[in-house]
Amino acid sequence: MSSSAQKRAIENYRSRLTERGIARFEIQAFDTDRDLLRTLARKLTETGPEARRLRRTIQQAMTGEPPKAGGILAALRRSPLVGANLDLSRPREEGRKIDL
Repeated sequence: MSSSAQKRAIENYRSRLTERGIARFEIQAFDTDRDLLRTLARKLTETGPEARRLRRTIQQAMTGEPPKAGGILAALRRSPLVGANLDLSRPREEGRKIDL
């Protein structure tokens, strides 16, 4: 049996997870997929762009929807370099002369 301190620690930990909006689930899967599912679950608890991309990819795979058009354009518009007025022109060089 667990001590009351251990039970209290688990309750506190689970309440902090609930405050973050994280729920506990029980799933059934093959034992060989255990590490994969744990890694996936860990990634999905993150809030960064990689987790958002992973969610979107999984949702598209499950629903069979094709990716939305304009994804590259939207990513370029989110770039921190938008409006930076960069000069990307290069000088034209003919190259070096060689004697064959």
